[in-house]
Amino acid sequence: MAWLIDWACILPWIAVTAAIGIPLYLNGTIQPNGMLMANLIGALVMVAPVVVVAAWCESRRVSATPGKRALRLRVSAGSQQSRFRITLVRNLLKIGLPWILGHAGVYAIVASSQDSTGTPIGVWILIAVAYVIPIIYVASLFVSGGRAPYDRITGLSVELEPRDLSLDTGS
Repeated sequence: MAWLIDWACILPWIAVTAAIGIPLYLNGTIQPNGMLMANLIGALVMVAPVVVVAAWCESRRVSATPGKRALRLRVSAGSQQSRFRITLVRNLLKIGLPWILGHAGVYAIVASSQDSTGTPIGVWILIAVAYVIPIIYVASLFVSGGRAPYDRITGLSVELEPRDLSLDTGS
């Protein structure tokens, strides 16, 4: 649920970049030279800002993206040192990796559709991997202690915020 709330926050960024980028591409102002350059531009304009902002949100004192905050969750680590760096790695694995693989696959499909040889099997494998990674992430929440692979790799965990009992007046 937290991730859906976060995506509701991310979608306006995607809409703005598309509203600006598509007309610039269509009128020839932006002409990426090849598939690699198109992927690089997409990664820098769309993926990198989302990853950095998510890492920044999780590295602050509140330690949560808007979705986690809404559900009273926080990203927890044993040490506060290098917190931004470790949350950046977490979000690169969580958000950046599948998103960039998906972009690369879509750009490769578009590029291969322009010639008569068809889409190579490697491109379909890339697309499959881009979908399988998030599926593994979600499945891991229901097994192995509920920790996603990116949390295991970074040593972070997502926890329910402790309730401040000092505010309770008792009943």
